[in-house]
Amino acid sequence: MDCTAQTLSYQQTGAFSKIVLDYLNNAPQLRSFYSHRPEVEGIQKAIAERKAFSTNRKVLVDQLRKQYSTVDVAEPVAKNIDLLLQENTFTISTAHQPNLFTGPLYFIYKILHAVKLANELKQQLPAYEFVPVYYMGSEDADFEELSYATVNAVKYQWTTQQNGAFGKMMIDKNITQLINDISGQLMVQPHGKEIVDALRKCYKEKISIQDATFAFVHFLFAEYGLIVLIADSKELKQEMIPVFEDELLNRSSSKQVQQTITALEQHYKVQAGGRAINLFYFDEDLRERIEADGDGFAVANSTIKFSKEEMLMELKDHPERFSPNVILRGLYQETILPNIAFIGGGGELAYWLELKQVFAHNKVPYPVLVLRNSFLLAQQQLNEKINKLGFTIADFFLTEQELMNRFVKRETTNKVQLNGSFTQAEQLYELLKQQAANIDSTLSQHVEALKTKALYRLQELEKKLLRAEKRKFTEQQNQIQQIKQNLFPGNGLQERKESMLGFYAKYGKEIITELYKHSPSLEQEFVVMNMKD
Repeated sequence: MDCTAQTLSYQQTGAFSKIVLDYLNNAPQLRSFYSHRPEVEGIQKAIAERKAFSTNRKVLVDQLRKQYSTVDVAEPVAKNIDLLLQENTFTISTAHQPNLFTGPLYFIYKILHAVKLANELKQQLPAYEFVPVYYMGSEDADFEELSYATVNAVKYQWTTQQNGAFGKMMIDKNITQLINDISGQLMVQPHGKEIVDALRKCYKEKISIQDATFAFVHFLFAEYGLIVLIADSKELKQEMIPVFEDELLNRSSSKQVQQTITALEQHYKVQAGGRAINLFYFDEDLRERIEADGDGFAVANSTIKFSKEEMLMELKDHPERFSPNVILRGLYQETILPNIAFIGGGGELAYWLELKQVFAHNKVPYPVLVLRNSFLLAQQQLNEKINKLGFTIADFFLTEQELMNRFVKRETTNKVQLNGSFTQAEQLYELLKQQAANIDSTLSQHVEALKTKALYRLQELEKKLLRAEKRKFTEQQNQIQQIKQNLFPGNGLQERKESMLGFYAKYGKEIITELYKHSPSLEQEFVVMNMKD
């Protein structure tokens, strides 16, 4: 496998929000909403702050060793777990739910970004150790979002009657059948058997989704020293008891987030800012909101109720039954990890920008925010079609209509542009307007109206000429449509739809090697990879 890569600015792709682009461009109106820039200098400042915060490294390492007792631990992973006991070791983290079979490609991209940044920082700041961590959001209950994988545009959907947190759900015969179905596509590829065998080994019946994802991600990234953290544990959540108690009694986070949202809304459309109590009650197949109920508490969509005293005792005895929502999840992550940089997608960065006051209130260091890497993978056959049409892959970030317009204007033997006619018409009407004004000043407005009407009709004529000319290029238009659909399925980024399984089946672990090789660290650029078989 041979790959070349080119980079685009995120602005050029047209696929990222204003708030994300402004963050990347260091816009003044956003500077008060985060602590440090995503640069080496910002990393150094984050380290200085982190040194002053006490992280319970022993509890973290004990929990990791317990989790990794279920797999054959690769030497780079074991080494990194041990390093976490040292005060000069810091983590570079990313977080994501345990999508079925890792879900869309960006799951892979954000993990590789954490690995790449950790390794780059080791070179640039040799006084410290940096460990990449994938924080598994296994407590999420969004089944519709997490329960499928798309392979070569075919969606494989899991159906089950299970409820509650997705990570707690158990592998069943329906998932086994999904693997069998997917194998029909993958086994015809050079490395299909390797990836199918890994799926069957990791996703065994009667184990949980979170344990299966843990094993599968370890299979994919163990050689890079990636640590996978399942934060759903009593020992780790004990570190959050004071924060959760404050949340229950004082509703602190909602007040701080609302203040931030009010300020952000002066410049941006802001995501929803959580709830009065940003905690779920979490037990077996249940994960439901905790709500105020008079002087006590109730668990939504259930009959469970607590007095204030009962709820505080429940928190003390069973902190594992309390699950932070999106507003407090990041605070939990940054409390239990010696973290200095968080890698997230555009949506994640947008809501993290709402959270700085929550961190300040709880005296937890706020990490450097790094927009996760994005890739567009273009395979050789597609590249050849693009070149034959006279385009580059970068051109395909344009709309299908704009691509076709450019193609027709370039290839046609007939003149379908009336730009010269527009100029001559404008000059004619300007001359008429001057003559009319010399006779009667009120006539100039009438001539201006005639000019506007005439130019509009000329523009409509140009569009008709272009449409007529396009009909001569039906074959090329179909090719452009097919290429667009392949690169941008559903008119969205490839990374948000397609799974890595098909790419792995074709290229093997070399696809991960090439992605790592071409992953930026702090450059913050969109990468287009041209892949040769």
